[in-house]
Amino acid sequence: MSYASIFRPGLYAGQIVVVTGGGSGIGRCTAHELAALGATVALVGRKLEKLETVKDEIVSDGGKASTHVCDIRDEEQVIAMVDAVLAAHGKIDGLFNNAGGQYRAPLRDITTRGFEAVVRTNLTGGFIVMREVYVRWMEEHGGAIVNMIADIENGWPNYAHSGASRGGMLTLSESAASEWAAANVRVNCVAPGAIASSGLDTYDAADTPYIQNDIAREIPLQRFGSEAEVSAAIVFLLSPAAAFVTGATIRVDGGAPNARRVWGPLTPSDKSQPYDGFHRAAPPAILAAKDKS
Repeated sequence: MSYASIFRPGLYAGQIVVVTGGGSGIGRCTAHELAALGATVALVGRKLEKLETVKDEIVSDGGKASTHVCDIRDEEQVIAMVDAVLAAHGKIDGLFNNAGGQYRAPLRDITTRGFEAVVRTNLTGGFIVMREVYVRWMEEHGGAIVNMIADIENGWPNYAHSGASRGGMLTLSESAASEWAAANVRVNCVAPGAIASSGLDTYDAADTPYIQNDIAREIPLQRFGSEAEVSAAIVFLLSPAAAFVTGATIRVDGGAPNARRVWGPLTPSDKSQPYDGFHRAAPPAILAAKDKS
């Protein structure tokens, strides 16, 4: 079995794409789809074992990948990583700036240290990576960048630290899209909502009832999204079909920001079915447990 991408075979043949946070979740899924379409994927992350596992999967499926250990919060490590990718592959055609994370906490309880840690990962780290890829390659040769943000429209209560950093990445991307357009570098964002990804398993046990029972009911399409649905948006934005798309954000959120409680309850429905193109996808443990109960 191979990745069931909606895009034509060979679309990314001969291209080198860097995927940060490539060892799990949406990063892993996107790396698989890009590799299935012919790209050589440079997997970046903090844990070599996870990166090597994904690399082995890709190679087993007939694709090409390399691994590069890097903490994107460390400028020197990022510079070394970009130089290593260029040394190994000779160019960088695309960047999926995906690495990041957050935890659930009310704003009043977020410590300054915790706030700064999330901003350092989700905003500063992403900035360092995109700047170094631009300066070291794309400024002279062009390219495409997709930055990961999140479903931050109308704010993000209980995730204000991540909402602030993701909002910063949004406006950073819009600014870069203008400044870097003359170099033929496009910069866009993808904003996932509630996705059935391994990231759900990182939250505290206290969040389990909300994740299992409440989230889907607050989404107009009444379900979680799949990793493959997010990957498809990223692959489009990196592709030639998006040659006139820059400074944009694609929401992949089931319409969640459009729901308003004052308009009445959402209609329960099971008609929307996920696109599951990722042949190696597995449900996060937290949702698998709910399905068994």
